[in-house]
Amino acid sequence: MTHKLSAARLNRLFLAGELSAVEITESVLSRIASVDPVVGAFIKVAAEHALDRARKLDARRKAGDREFGPLAGVPVAVKDNICTCGIETTCASRILKGYVPPYDATVVERLRASGAIIIGKTNMDEFAMGSSGETSAFGVTRNPWDLERIPGGSSSGSAAAVAAEEVPLSLGSDTGGSIRQPAALTGVVGLKPTYGYVSRYGLVAFASSLDQIGPFGHDVEDVARLFEVIAGPDRRDATNAGRTPPEVKFGGEPSLKGVRLGVPREYFGSGIEAGVRARVEEAIKQLEELGASVEECSLPSTEHALSAYYIIAPAEASANLARFDGVRYGYRAAGASGLLEMYGRTRAEGFGPEVKRRIMIGTYALSSGYYDAYYKKAQQVRTLVIRDFERAFGRFDALVTPTVPTTAWRLGEKLDDPLSMYLADICTIPVNLAGLPAISVPCGFADGLPVGLQLIGQHFADTQLLQLAWAYQKVTKHHEARPDVDLKGGRQQ
Repeated sequence: MTHKLSAARLNRLFLAGELSAVEITESVLSRIASVDPVVGAFIKVAAEHALDRARKLDARRKAGDREFGPLAGVPVAVKDNICTCGIETTCASRILKGYVPPYDATVVERLRASGAIIIGKTNMDEFAMGSSGETSAFGVTRNPWDLERIPGGSSSGSAAAVAAEEVPLSLGSDTGGSIRQPAALTGVVGLKPTYGYVSRYGLVAFASSLDQIGPFGHDVEDVARLFEVIAGPDRRDATNAGRTPPEVKFGGEPSLKGVRLGVPREYFGSGIEAGVRARVEEAIKQLEELGASVEECSLPSTEHALSAYYIIAPAEASANLARFDGVRYGYRAAGASGLLEMYGRTRAEGFGPEVKRRIMIGTYALSSGYYDAYYKKAQQVRTLVIRDFERAFGRFDALVTPTVPTTAWRLGEKLDDPLSMYLADICTIPVNLAGLPAISVPCGFADGLPVGLQLIGQHFADTQLLQLAWAYQKVTKHHEARPDVDLKGGRQQ
């Protein structure tokens, strides 16, 4: 039952000598072997790599070393768009199949330095483009609460791996909600840190002004522990803010006296399902009972945020993905008679439909004659969204919204309707446009499926946001619910 323990508990047991790192790793690998054939959370399980790392940790402890980091002995899964030295990194795309990075991303370096054990690479929407976990070239990921439903995306595998108790912690990336949305749909905690708090060095870029790496866990304490390990200055990332977050402290009686919370009315429109609205409204009442003052507010530019995002993100993606041409990385089409034919066939065969769609949109938006009408206009809307948040944070300490307007939908239900799929991110996208921190915490169930509560904070108020989420978690216990994974379910390829 070791796989059911929290990261904090595993770390304490390892440090006390009550569990070896090898015992912990073998337990997690056994759980993955039994559950992942039906969940599909992993693209690659790095069993030998993890066991070798565990043996070295055990040898250090046996030799009397007591200088271990806060994640010593804790298995952590890493989204497959984060570079891991010696472990294949594909971004769930055929075009990068077989690519083994010669270096670690900064977050992976920090995980290793803290004593964590990299257990494998998690499945995702191809190049982090998707909201359902269905666009991976290596098969879909399923929601552990109902294997016929999606887990959310694009960090689908990272969220599902934690929800199915395959690992206590994982890393994802969030460009328009890709941590918070799957966290909400699988009933776990997911944090999107302030843009610039966590280094993006070694993260394969999708949209550089929006991407941010962040943690998943079963509870706020574990998520805070992982956040503290990965956050901080990094000279190799020019967008890094160079700031170290203050230590996150929990304890005592949960209280929100003096905390001012805003509830933006634009996030409770007609598209929100009745069950989701009910759970979020109950959560807001519980926050009031903890002592917070709650008041409705308005973010009037919210209705334009989705349109702006789907110009800016594809525009940046079209530039970033130009490097995948068959020359420098991964897949190359065979039998081409010239360079241009090789480029064209490699990209045609290597990229999936959703990636091609976004490259085409982005290229069009940046093309001569259309730049002012689309990209420039989208950036102006982004400024309006940022100013809305600035005005709101003049009155409030944090904002409270649903994370996703619906519960998890059925596999394949929206694959042929990309606009409907894009609407699933409508509550999370404005946060990325403004570079703010936000966290999704479980707030109950609707029709047997998890619902997420989103808390949005000011720039670099990540620590306060975690403390707010912890106070809510202490009086609700929704985070303790676990799915009973149906091991008879099949994995769709």
